[in-house]
Amino acid sequence: MRRALFLDRDGVINIDFGYVHQSSNFVFTRGIFELVRLANASGLLVIVVTNQAGIARGLYGESEFHHLCDWMRAQFLLAGASLDAVYFCPHHPEEGVGPLKLVCDCRKPKPGMFIQAMSDFSIEPSRSIVVGDRASDLLAGYGAGVPNLFLFQPNIGFESSTAPPRDHQYKRPNGPTSNCFC
Repeated sequence: MRRALFLDRDGVINIDFGYVHQSSNFVFTRGIFELVRLANASGLLVIVVTNQAGIARGLYGESEFHHLCDWMRAQFLLAGASLDAVYFCPHHPEEGVGPLKLVCDCRKPKPGMFIQAMSDFSIEPSRSIVVGDRASDLLAGYGAGVPNLFLFQPNIGFESSTAPPRDHQYKRPNGPTSNCFC
């Protein structure tokens, strides 16, 4: 079984300006390349797990998202770091348009993207790490069995936890998950 570093995108990899979908408004957070290089050197897979409500809302399409993913991954390679996969949820339960307006198992705080990645890459959750900038990121990781949870706040730094975020409860699922990834 392998170990992984799960990273949220907006707010962890890049500054969250809201619905970032073009390289022209994508600003990497300070230290993200170093963090990923360290994870790579330590033998951890690096997997991005990101809700993309902008797709659900019709603000940009999946093709634009994939194009940005390709650009983002290339920037990591240029910096001597690599991302192994990007999993995303294009759904939203209230604000989605058409078939993307639904309650799914992949939208954080549900753990579907994590569980799918763990299955795809034979990842051991108990030996993995989640870094997110919101309680929903940590709650999703916790729901998938990841005990090492870090809340990142760009102006403050990291806060670690091995418990679910306060004021949230989520039972770990035993069923099938979504396959939304790129």
